[in-house]
Amino acid sequence: MWPINGASKAKRIKWGAVQNQISWVYMKMLREGNKTLKVYDVNPYVEVYRFYDNLYGLFNQNLDGAGDVWMWLVIGPKKAMVIDTACGLGDLKGLVDEITENMPLVVVNTHGHSDHARGNSQFGTVYCYETLLPKLKEQDEHIWDKYFDEKGNPLWLEFDRNDIPPFKKYEIVGVPDGYVFNLGGDYDVELIFTGGHTNEHVMFLDKKGRFLFAGDNVCSDVTGCGNGGGKYANLSTFSKALTKLVERINEYDYIFPGHFMVNLENHLMFSLLETVNAVINDPNCYDYKITHISGGGGPGRVRMHKFIRGFSTIAYTESGVYVPDEPTI
Repeated sequence: MWPINGASKAKRIKWGAVQNQISWVYMKMLREGNKTLKVYDVNPYVEVYRFYDNLYGLFNQNLDGAGDVWMWLVIGPKKAMVIDTACGLGDLKGLVDEITENMPLVVVNTHGHSDHARGNSQFGTVYCYETLLPKLKEQDEHIWDKYFDEKGNPLWLEFDRNDIPPFKKYEIVGVPDGYVFNLGGDYDVELIFTGGHTNEHVMFLDKKGRFLFAGDNVCSDVTGCGNGGGKYANLSTFSKALTKLVERINEYDYIFPGHFMVNLENHLMFSLLETVNAVINDPNCYDYKITHISGGGGPGRVRMHKFIRGFSTIAYTESGVYVPDEPTI
């Protein structure tokens, strides 16, 4: 992959899997040429991009070898919303406070994966889908240990460990599907349960800005929405949510995923639903499959990939197509 001369203080040591070249070119052009890019002294690890008047993308390099991650900052009339908290590197709270001029914050998670929720403890209260709450409560001061070798040196990204603020307990509030957060006046953001990427995955619909924040259920590299494991991490659950989102297509114009290409036009949802349903109808219609070797020496995990028209691929496992009590491949 071609080097990207980003503005972040951190420097990449190595990557994990090779990433989609189209996504990589997009990120190279954005990070090296976007005129709104700004890095704040309070947190030199985060690249801040202003996509719309009240919408900022906070770009964080992943602390492991996976894809770098976006946090989203929505400025409402009276409150600001932070969508996901990345890996927790640098002073995220201080950065958000500087951008918003200390507005009250509503902090939410699309899901609980390490690259989306390990900065939670920098904020006093975090909202999530109700079934994610127990998993977030398991977080402790050891959540960053996997990023370092036995000598304490970072494995994937060069940074100072002292720049990770110490973990502290925080309030976690679980809310149901359809819960609406009000940022002041008529500025509402709705939590929408989707499943798919994880059992607890949600999206957030900014009704005023007409943006859909999709987390990891839309991704220009690989859309891993059929991972399996649990009741809802499958294509069947995701298809039901996608169908409803397509029916509401007139409520949002642009999609902002958690990784790689962003500001995607809403018609992508039609192609995504078409592909998901094709796999549900015939799980063997994939275009190719990859076996991921287990680091522990066990059997590899096989993921099938099917192309999404005009976009990337969806990835799914044998157990990630149907709800567990329905027929499998």
